[in-house]
Amino acid sequence: KENEDDENIEEEVDEGYKEETEKNGDQGKDEAASAEAKADSPGERGEGVILNDEEKLNAKDEISEGWKDNAFNEYVSSLISLDRSLPDARHPACMEQGKYLAVSALPATSVIITFHNEAWSTLLRTVHSVIGRSPPELIREIILVDDASTREQLKAPLEEYIKRWDFVKIYRAPDRVGLIRGRLLGASKAAGPVLTFLDSHCECTAGWLEPLLDRIARNSSNVVCPVIDSINDDTFKYNYKKPQNGAINVGGFNWNLIFTWHPAPPDKRPANPSDPVPSPTMAGGLFSISKEFFEKIGTYDPGFDIWGGENLELSFKTWMCGGSLEILPCSHVGHVFRSRSPYKWRPGTNSLKRNSVRLAEVWLDDYKKIYYERINNNLGRFGDLTSRKSLRSSLQCRSFSWYLDTVYPEVFRPDLALSKGKLRSSVAGLCLTAPPGKKKDIKNKPVFASPCGGHSNPVWNVQTWYLTQAGEIRRDDLCLDHAGGGVLLYGCHGLGGNQYWMLDSKTLQIQHTTGKCMAVRGKEVVMEECRADSVGQKWKF
Repeated sequence: KENEDDENIEEEVDEGYKEETEKNGDQGKDEAASAEAKADSPGERGEGVILNDEEKLNAKDEISEGWKDNAFNEYVSSLISLDRSLPDARHPACMEQGKYLAVSALPATSVIITFHNEAWSTLLRTVHSVIGRSPPELIREIILVDDASTREQLKAPLEEYIKRWDFVKIYRAPDRVGLIRGRLLGASKAAGPVLTFLDSHCECTAGWLEPLLDRIARNSSNVVCPVIDSINDDTFKYNYKKPQNGAINVGGFNWNLIFTWHPAPPDKRPANPSDPVPSPTMAGGLFSISKEFFEKIGTYDPGFDIWGGENLELSFKTWMCGGSLEILPCSHVGHVFRSRSPYKWRPGTNSLKRNSVRLAEVWLDDYKKIYYERINNNLGRFGDLTSRKSLRSSLQCRSFSWYLDTVYPEVFRPDLALSKGKLRSSVAGLCLTAPPGKKKDIKNKPVFASPCGGHSNPVWNVQTWYLTQAGEIRRDDLCLDHAGGGVLLYGCHGLGGNQYWMLDSKTLQIQHTTGKCMAVRGKEVVMEECRADSVGQKWKF
């Protein structure tokens, strides 16, 4: 999808490439020198801050309050410089001469950061890292959108602090509007031809911005994301892994319409580890997009509430309506990942479900039925969709079937499963059952047998299984796995082996590649030598 004139552009800016590449390299060197000078300061070079027992005791109340208010260690964050040095997370190929267009050929960007009661240190460290690690001519402005914060420090003191920069602006929503509408407010005020959205607890690394703007300069329908590195929520250590041979994670989704990560398939990994990697979806917190293209494809659905689903909506319509979505291995931005949200909304609010139904109705075509099964066909009130459906029609967007076949062929397809439903044992009244809980809690846990039925959602519950054409027995991206012990749920890898099962329609046995058969003993699910007369080895979908 690159411009046909790219070759000519490269010839014209060859000298600019050289100058810019040297600048990128020097940026990393300068930061290393700065870190050397501040080597004893907490958190320098992205190192974590580990408090000793005495420090923890003396700051016990402050530490506790920081965790309560922010869901991260605000006390440790406050010890770290707003301009701390970070490691250079780029692959050496990212600094090769001629990699990017010259700065003079790149569009400027408006950086939009939405926040609500964000900690002072993390908010301003985000701003400082943008300013300190970006060519100044590429930052048209930084727009801070305050989603009705109540902390006094984020009012007059913040306004006073940002006066040092004439290009940093703050807009305040009078009432809570949520992330989605907060970003739309920021986008409406933006003057830059490119919009770059960041969360309010990020740190940008050396050379983060140029790769993003370079891809948009070459094709304005490219929507691009940095590699998102993890900043530890307790120590604030900056964790990263340099990509080798393009082996990075890309975005996907499951049929609960929840975003997921998975390794880029081998056929999507570029030969050069510094080249863009196509991604079916984006995480949604950190990305750059042409303002014109963002508006063309309808920005975010204005009927979406608070947060949730907006990343998938933007991902689907980017691909389906003529654009492409990429993760750029040469752009690294750190993000504080929290285990819970510290913010409260009015009781009874389920924005994620409402937004997901709106998303499904407009973009998923008949595949929306798979999602609706997951919510027991309880769609609730989701508002009028006339304008969103008209938008899709006017843009002549492709079908969701095209998206699945072309962009995300590796996704699990429930509609193509050989069998679906309960796996009922011949042992009276028992069915194969997954352990309850979230994916992270049930992965590597054993399955078991329990009484069939009794679920509020009869179609999708802990006893719903799919038998695939690849011989997997699975639930979304978790598969039955046997590696010599019991029968566990493990991440599906598509390689057969431990996850390959054969269901014999005559004997009703489920045989594994080891030659053993799955059986019920009590309420345990075990593997044992296959015997045609064993009642515990007989199963039926």
